[in-house]
Amino acid sequence: MGLSWKERVFMALLGVAAASGLTMLVLILVKATNVLLPADTKFGIVFDAGSSHTSLFVYQWPANKEKDTGVVSQALTCQIEGPGISSYTSDPTQAGESLKSCLEEALALIPQAQHPETPTFLGSTAGMRLLSQKNSSQARDILAAVSQTLSKSPVDFWGAKILAGQDEGAFGWITINYVLGMLLKYSSGQWILPEEGMLVGALDLGGASTQISFVPQGPILDQSTQVTFRLYGANYSVYTHSYLCFGRDQILSRLLAKLAQDSQVAPVRHPCYHSGYQAILPLSSLYDSPCIHTTDSLNHTQNLTVEGTGDPGNCVVALRSLFNFSSCKGQKDCAFNGVYQPPVHGQFYVEVSYPGQERWLRDYCASGLYILVLLLEGYKFSEETWPNIQFQKQAGDTDIGWTLGFMLNLTGMIPAEAPTHWRAQSYSIWTAGVVFAVLTLVAILGAAAIQIFWTQD
Repeated sequence: MGLSWKERVFMALLGVAAASGLTMLVLILVKATNVLLPADTKFGIVFDAGSSHTSLFVYQWPANKEKDTGVVSQALTCQIEGPGISSYTSDPTQAGESLKSCLEEALALIPQAQHPETPTFLGSTAGMRLLSQKNSSQARDILAAVSQTLSKSPVDFWGAKILAGQDEGAFGWITINYVLGMLLKYSSGQWILPEEGMLVGALDLGGASTQISFVPQGPILDQSTQVTFRLYGANYSVYTHSYLCFGRDQILSRLLAKLAQDSQVAPVRHPCYHSGYQAILPLSSLYDSPCIHTTDSLNHTQNLTVEGTGDPGNCVVALRSLFNFSSCKGQKDCAFNGVYQPPVHGQFYVEVSYPGQERWLRDYCASGLYILVLLLEGYKFSEETWPNIQFQKQAGDTDIGWTLGFMLNLTGMIPAEAPTHWRAQSYSIWTAGVVFAVLTLVAILGAAAIQIFWTQD
């Protein structure tokens, strides 16, 4: 006896379901390929506690890194309200409180699950170096206050410390070369090392100190001025030196103090202030800084009357007197104050930052002439090398201070995470698999419907 129509249709649908299901299984298992899912993004927070203000930076990088160094980008910058932390000597707790607003902004950007693994560091620069020289206990109290605030936050706090001038200069060198693509660049779908000989130097003029960092043509003869790095699988040897008390604010204060000490009669005639300027200034504020040495001839409780004469020639003479050029006489590789420096080499980028003081018209002349004296006579730039200098605060939409260089170096200490392996199909194979999956489901449902609803004649 033959099969009924119901049985024939039922068997046919089961055959279709089996064939399409088997085809779908083959597509999934045979045609699948290994793919790498992108690695997770890591975050880091750095506070730059300068002499006149504090800034927060958030950086991010893929967790898998390139040759043990992260490919870091700037994700956020936030300016802390108020002065630099070295100004909170009378109430150190306020130094810590001042950081909270920007810290909250940073934490809002970083996924909450990653807060405990986000390295956070505060580096204070020349302002705190000066305070440490003047009153080390006050400096310790301020660092303790900011450490207490940051250690209570949900991040991985790596500490708060006074950054050595040499480190500030060296990290600044890393930053500018990185953002200009001199350490690593993306080409033909991969990260590669640029050609040798493309590195640039870094010049930094802050409120209390100035730094110079570059790779000289010859060997660095004074090992105390040499810093070495390994970044993206390459080794670098950099000359760097920091001059405390040669930042813009401290130079202007030292200049005024010297003019006051040399003046025989009142008022003190200031060649760098514009003609017609006159002011009464407290002497005591000048001698708060350890950069200025006191003399018995002045009563620090008195006020000082200052009158501008607008004399650029004498302004330069007065600024030169703040340098010790004679200590380099007879020495080939020497900048000033007896400090070893090989001849400058290559392009240089200058970061000039002293926020909060730009409004003082009286200081424009002195600031500009000081930069000229520092670069031409101090750092020994010449007519040939002067065109190699570029002044800017950002490069590639990234601030060019020390913080990015610090974070790049820090990524070498953070374990890398390999990308996740996954099996996937191409779009066409995936589409075919979906079609056969639907066909299998329709055939099975059809077979079930026949069994339930199709009655025999």
